[in-house]
Amino acid sequence: MPEKFVVGYDGSPAGRRALDFAVSNAKAQGAGLVIAHVLEWSPYSFLTKEEVEERHVRRKEELQRAEKHVISPVREKLDATGLEIETVIRYGHSAEMLLSIAKDAGATQIIVGRDGNGGLAARMFGSTAGSLVQITTLPCTIVP
Repeated sequence: MPEKFVVGYDGSPAGRRALDFAVSNAKAQGAGLVIAHVLEWSPYSFLTKEEVEERHVRRKEELQRAEKHVISPVREKLDATGLEIETVIRYGHSAEMLLSIAKDAGATQIIVGRDGNGGLAARMFGSTAGSLVQITTLPCTIVP
């Protein structure tokens, strides 16, 4: 069975670098790619029924926007590569979702980009790359 790499992709420059690295390595190794886009979403249990319904509508709209503006363009760009490509969009904590997606796909590696602009929030709450290397059970490549 050929290897599969999961690449975290959000359309940012760091995400594009990670994708380019993943494509190059997948071609060289005959691996497939799972392009994963994670939308951060925290479950609030104290919302009213109306607020939950409103969040559900917004969530649906965000999924449609992510498909249209992030996933579809990259899928079209990579169609000519001949690689086996899957795409996934999920809600949740980015690092946890990437690991879950990788396990579900039977992936052998996770690839993510790092932008280097950690800032205060990243130092306090952790970046996706930093969190991922702390929890992953798979090899993880961080592309600078």
